[in-house]
Amino acid sequence: MIPDETVEQVREAADIVQIIGDYVNLKKTGTDYRGPCPFHQGKNRNFSVTPRKKIYYCFVCHEGGDVFHFLQKKLGVQWPEAVKIVGEKSGIEVKEIDTRREGPDPREPLWEINATATAFFQRLLWDDKAAAPARDYLAKREISRETADRFSLGFAPIDRAMLRDHLTALGFDERRMVDSGLFVKPEEENSEIRPRFRGRLIIPIFDVLGRNVGFGGRVLDNGEPKYLNSPETAIFGKGKLLYGLNWAKNSIRKDERVLVVEGFFDVIRLMAAGVESVVAPMGTALTDAQAGILKKYTRNAYLLYDSDQAGLKATFRSGDELLSQGMTVSVVTLPDGEDPDSYVSSHGAKGLEDQLAKSIDVFERKIQILDRAGWLS
Repeated sequence: MIPDETVEQVREAADIVQIIGDYVNLKKTGTDYRGPCPFHQGKNRNFSVTPRKKIYYCFVCHEGGDVFHFLQKKLGVQWPEAVKIVGEKSGIEVKEIDTRREGPDPREPLWEINATATAFFQRLLWDDKAAAPARDYLAKREISRETADRFSLGFAPIDRAMLRDHLTALGFDERRMVDSGLFVKPEEENSEIRPRFRGRLIIPIFDVLGRNVGFGGRVLDNGEPKYLNSPETAIFGKGKLLYGLNWAKNSIRKDERVLVVEGFFDVIRLMAAGVESVVAPMGTALTDAQAGILKKYTRNAYLLYDSDQAGLKATFRSGDELLSQGMTVSVVTLPDGEDPDSYVSSHGAKGLEDQLAKSIDVFERKIQILDRAGWLS
């Protein structure tokens, strides 16, 4: 097999516009590049390449993926050969190791159905009348269309059949729908599968290589739970993933630090403001696995959790996990009533950097809390 580290290195180094441009006449349109689709032999410029996300997508035949998938489809080669071709074009030698499995990666069908669902959710967010509450929610949080598209935000329909019918029409069977975590199979015999996410704002979750492994769904009324994540699947493990790491990893290395925040929208807001080296766990506190992942990228962590009791508990639990990995851990305390999302909205990246400069060691923060509680008197 080709090591994941090599695949990631090739993907990051690849100029997707140049590589696809060898087969498609692309012209720049805004931040993307457009051309006629090479797969359904289109004449209009419905085929889009997004260099920032390193993906392509056709708005007519809905063919999409990364640079490796493009070469697989266009040249009829297997995935390892596609990686090697991209590596050669990018000046990176790609070597396989002896433990390579035969045939395609068995997880590929799940990545594919998730990516297809993400495109469906994205379209509904802007085109479906029923998605008005989701659009209003984004407007209230000052999340622009550009930012929403950057993070592939979408809307899960209230109608139980819409997503199922869409996926069925594209050839996905019920077993894959359930295995992906997008649908739930009731225990009752002969019962229809039902969508896990309904009437929620959808936040797609990607692994470090940018593969669509799951989803987070934010309720838009007073329902519970407030956030609903995908269940554990063959490609989604909540305690082993960090939201935003696929976008943040290079900045973390460059900045020699990582900012750990609580939620999806903290990550989205900070990245939109230009603070790129930020991630969020799938729960409140970091797990040992997540701390181990961060250690691979940096030795310096800043914790930006809420200052309420739950936030303090998560801060110290996360700090302990990071310390056990030999990392330097600092705690950032924002003004009362502020979280990273709201603070950056009001004060910008510069204001947040000022707060980072005032951070204190996690041990000092523990002593500070104990002192204020009267334990050291």
